[in-house]
Amino acid sequence: MSTTSICVYCGSRMGTDPAHADQATALGRAIADAGWQLVYGAGDVGLMGTVARAAQEAGGRTFGVIPKHLMDLEVGKRDLTSFVVTETMHERKKVMLMNADAIVVMPGGAGSLDEFFEALTWRQLGLHAKPIVLMDVNGFWAPLHALMDHVVDAGFADASLLDFVHSGGSATEVMGLLRRALSDAKADAE
Repeated sequence: MSTTSICVYCGSRMGTDPAHADQATALGRAIADAGWQLVYGAGDVGLMGTVARAAQEAGGRTFGVIPKHLMDLEVGKRDLTSFVVTETMHERKKVMLMNADAIVVMPGGAGSLDEFFEALTWRQLGLHAKPIVLMDVNGFWAPLHALMDHVVDAGFADASLLDFVHSGGSATEVMGLLRRALSDAKADAE
């Protein structure tokens, strides 16, 4: 039986709200405690490093993917269970998404938004059916929710787009959403 893998997109910075780091730690531990594997951007900085170290400290498997041009900037974390170096950012995103059963988007910047929108677009186009969960710590993603509502209201996307994205305010809520979504996907496949 294969290991369930959770792709976590998140910032290479810590951000200004200490709750983000606290929830990154909680999520890393929870993924490991569930017996799941963390798939992430292989950096050892910011929330990326926080979630990975927490998963490792809890005995979890870690699968990191980093493009060679970010090895120094994001401090490529070589002590992971699996460590993949890609040529490009696009290749990184593809390897991460293809090696995951679900996606969690923690607070982050332009890179996290890019990863989120690519995963969402691929879902909308039917290229995957993986759950996408926003970790909305202290309402961080409220503007993103408003933007998606606006896109639908303006007629640029079907309302079904909103059904592809779930949101939880803490690692505990996110893990509950993941368990339900993965269980539903398994039941649908049987």
